[in-house]
Amino acid sequence: MTFDPEQLRHALRTWATGVAVIMAADENGPYGMTVNSFTSVSIEPPVISVVLQNKTHMYGMVTKSQVFGITVLRADQRELSERFAGHGHKQARMDGIATQTLSSGALHLTEGLALLDCRVIHTHPVGENTLFLAEVLDALIHSADDPLVYHNRGYHGLVK
Repeated sequence: MTFDPEQLRHALRTWATGVAVIMAADENGPYGMTVNSFTSVSIEPPVISVVLQNKTHMYGMVTKSQVFGITVLRADQRELSERFAGHGHKQARMDGIATQTLSSGALHLTEGLALLDCRVIHTHPVGENTLFLAEVLDALIHSADDPLVYHNRGYHGLVK
């Protein structure tokens, strides 16, 4: 019996996840990309994971620099998520975007619920993707309220 990848794709749409933007920089400047394949692995030691497709520009940047920033988005930041996912925007992703750095020097969006400063500690190839495990070097929390949530191919906020 052959497993149908579409069946898995449809099943995974039932999983709600937060939305974040990963950022890195290279000799050509800063770059960001929307991810929902980001999760906490451990609090002690402080480790997160993110999965990137090997063919993406972000994969190359993170592989080379070994540091990156994660910005967890608020419910009112859907436009930023779409911009960094490459949907519906003709302008360059970074045009007019305010960024800041924490201890590693990796970039983060200035706004968001939380910023995580990360250093790659291990990579694991998985098909056309790579799982990056990263130590969290620093964290800045702006708010714990109203995260942007992605579920069944759409954005949502939490109803309280």
